[in-house]
Amino acid sequence: MEENRIITKLSLVGILGNVLLAAFKLFAGLFGKSGAMVSDAVHSLSDVFATLIAYIGVLLSKRREDAEHPYGHERLECVASLILGLTLGGTAVGIGYSGIRALLSEQDTPTIPTLLPLVAAVVSIVVKEAMYQYTMHYARKLDSAAFKADAWHHRSDAISSVGSFIGIGLARIGFPFMDPVAGLIICVLILKVAFDISRDALDKMLDTSCSNETERQIRSFIESQPGVKHVDLLRTRQFGNKIYVDLEIAVRRDISLVDAHAIAESVHSRVEENFPNIKHVMIHVNPEELTQ
Repeated sequence: MEENRIITKLSLVGILGNVLLAAFKLFAGLFGKSGAMVSDAVHSLSDVFATLIAYIGVLLSKRREDAEHPYGHERLECVASLILGLTLGGTAVGIGYSGIRALLSEQDTPTIPTLLPLVAAVVSIVVKEAMYQYTMHYARKLDSAAFKADAWHHRSDAISSVGSFIGIGLARIGFPFMDPVAGLIICVLILKVAFDISRDALDKMLDTSCSNETERQIRSFIESQPGVKHVDLLRTRQFGNKIYVDLEIAVRRDISLVDAHAIAESVHSRVEENFPNIKHVMIHVNPEELTQ
């Protein structure tokens, strides 16, 4: 229940905050004659869609195992993260296209933005950075890849507003071409974030192994357990934000099957207790090899 309450609160904050901010930035961009701020507003509006996807994806991923999905639904969160990454990438392309079109358009008298979009950029930077910190705090608490991706949507919007502020400021002091140039810089920054989010989601959908450091920690912990002589095989695979472990351990060859089973059961329980992200451990027991 606590997790569901946090998920709902995060989603409401993200949706309401982005709707209000997008409306303000769109007003400032249209009436303040700034293409960069209009692009920034579109970016904020896309974050509403992103938060909705994160909310639905996280809720679905929390569903319990069933007959058709005996390993659970955690990968649905990866699907949500991938959609978020692609959405962010699409937004970046749209912003880049608008910037290029503005640069190539033949205007004898370039439009100079007013002070209003400059103020809107400052407001956006402060608000979106606060939303990033807030969302990332709870995303880490939930260990949610989708909400971490949503947090980066907020951060990328703050970065976008920094670019808008610089471009609009330079346009106002005599460099009007910098307004659309700011849009192109924003495009590149957002594309980088979109790529990172999408790659992380794909890694977790393709049974990618954990880092060497994580596997080293797991191996060291298992080999410290009573009755375990050493680890013969350790394989990990990421399943959404959870980890599955395939394990072979060596025990004394002269003990009974009952004792070997007890050692395996103890290792299984202790590993899952000490590594919360590990959802299940499959253990095979080998007799320790005789030394020559």
